[in-house]
Amino acid sequence: MTASAVPMSNGVPDQGGEGHRFMGITLYDQLVTWDLSKTDQPAGLRPCLATAWRIDPANTRRWIFTLREGVRFHDGKVMTAEDVAFSFDRAFLTGAPHFDPRASAQARIRLPTLAAWRAEGPHTFILETTRPDSLIPYGITYIGITHRGAWEAAGRSWDSFLEKAIGSGPWKLESFAVRERAVLARNPDYWDAARIPKLDKVLLLPLPEANTRVAALRSGQVDFIEAPPPDACPALRQAGFQVVTNQYPHNWTYHFSMVEGSPWRDVRVRRAANLAIDRDGMAQMLGGLMKPGLGLVVEGHPWYGAPRFRPRYAPDEARKLLAEAGFSPRNPLRTKVAISPSGSGQMQPLPMNEAVQQNLKEIGIDIAFEVIEWNALLGIWRDGAKAPSNRGVTALNVSYGAADPYSGFVRFLKTDLAPPVANNWGYFSDPAYDAIIDRLNETFDPAAQDALVAELHGKVVEDALFLFIAHDLNPRAMSRKVRGFVQAQSWFQDLTPISLG
Repeated sequence: MTASAVPMSNGVPDQGGEGHRFMGITLYDQLVTWDLSKTDQPAGLRPCLATAWRIDPANTRRWIFTLREGVRFHDGKVMTAEDVAFSFDRAFLTGAPHFDPRASAQARIRLPTLAAWRAEGPHTFILETTRPDSLIPYGITYIGITHRGAWEAAGRSWDSFLEKAIGSGPWKLESFAVRERAVLARNPDYWDAARIPKLDKVLLLPLPEANTRVAALRSGQVDFIEAPPPDACPALRQAGFQVVTNQYPHNWTYHFSMVEGSPWRDVRVRRAANLAIDRDGMAQMLGGLMKPGLGLVVEGHPWYGAPRFRPRYAPDEARKLLAEAGFSPRNPLRTKVAISPSGSGQMQPLPMNEAVQQNLKEIGIDIAFEVIEWNALLGIWRDGAKAPSNRGVTALNVSYGAADPYSGFVRFLKTDLAPPVANNWGYFSDPAYDAIIDRLNETFDPAAQDALVAELHGKVVEDALFLFIAHDLNPRAMSRKVRGFVQAQSWFQDLTPISLG
């Protein structure tokens, strides 16, 4: 893994998307999850512990989930709606004896409209929101389900639970050492017979340095690495290793602060920055393992919209815009950006950020870097741009997925989703954006949702609300022994089909 520590095993892991990939959907099931079985189309939602979900026709703020019967946790207990309610308590019921603040830190940003939840008999779970929210099924894909008895068996301590985690997923936790490794063992009794793992065990190692991961693969220490450095990929292929890629909903951007005093409040500065980036040059530097970032989704996507401004490499236009804002290479705009040296979806952050730094300097934007460990950077992202933890930065380089409207757009743009509610880190606020999002939340027809998201995204690009840089092609390298891996068009991946030949 690219993480510097093993993600938490509490059912709502840290370490970003990589944490959920390796410790969220492996040990646990969620009510709704992603279909990761295909390579040729974006992953969509599918039933998991809930076989069906619907809006109460009498109340559009109430969701009704019908639960799968006969599912057993790793310790043998049969799942009921009370277990689902306990798992939501764990993440959202502040003050409860079984409240887990670390799980809450990850979960609350995914379901900011959550108001109440309860079991209604053994096979029905009710979830209520503060306002109509059509995007709820996406948010609950992040909440792993456990039960009270497992927490009690761990001494009523979530710290102890990390080493004794109990879910209902296709893998069981055999051992956990946060700075060293985790061992996941096959669950032969998994309820979905088609997804019973083919391997007996998976060993997870946190190796944040890219060349260290390559060395581990070459030496036979591991069979599978995330994010190999692009310059190593040709040699790995020549040596007989597999290097697989696929497009997926991913963004490598700068998030701008919009608080008083931030230079990014000026749209001329934001557009100038977006005209300064040599994305094709960066793609060449990365051996072709990226697509140019021209928005939060790729150009041509149904959600792209029709913005009148187009991010591109046009440094002369960028200098002209920046001069209108009062800056130039002789009188540069100086500011500070927080980046990480590694992390989930961060690609090759140090050389990429150095390239961005050089491009911006050429037009008159002089950025200094505050280099912060990935999980700590995510903490700052949750704190918000006004928090002291930001150390004076005016932008963050945080990658993330755009597989659904909430995760990809809404949580960064809605006025009332500023921290601690969700991920509007920069405190962006615009009534026109809020109005589109309100309409989206109240729209349950998929085609009408798509049209609203396209309208929203078109405005985002037009206003250059992010520094759009890259979309990852998600490279992974593995030994020739690895068989059966399906690289889905998703932030997440399924380890259950893998075998070693």
